[in-house]
Amino acid sequence: MENKKTRWKDYLLLHGALFLYSTGSFYSKTAAGQAFLSPGFLLFYGLMLLNLLVYAVLWQQILKRFPLTVAFANKAVTILWGILWGALFFHETITWRMLVGAAVIILGVLVVVTDHE
Repeated sequence: MENKKTRWKDYLLLHGALFLYSTGSFYSKTAAGQAFLSPGFLLFYGLMLLNLLVYAVLWQQILKRFPLTVAFANKAVTILWGILWGALFFHETITWRMLVGAAVIILGVLVVVTDHE
């Protein structure tokens, strides 16, 4: 039982880190919409760099807990978060192709993860 509980926590760490990583695209796109070196640009660019620093530390911990194939297969879910961020914050349209692609990504992650469990 302890092993399953620990594994659940590992997956929570993995997907929390990937969620954090996905917010970097929000920060960089928001920074790109600001005047170069303006306070807004510096704020969002700085947040993106901080985000990447924290993510890099978390990613090293993740690689200690998972095989590379599992860790990198799960990284594909950042595409799903990117679709969500685009729709929520930048008013981008979610198309049927995007939804089909998202389903393929989820199925691919499940195939890789269940094969390694």
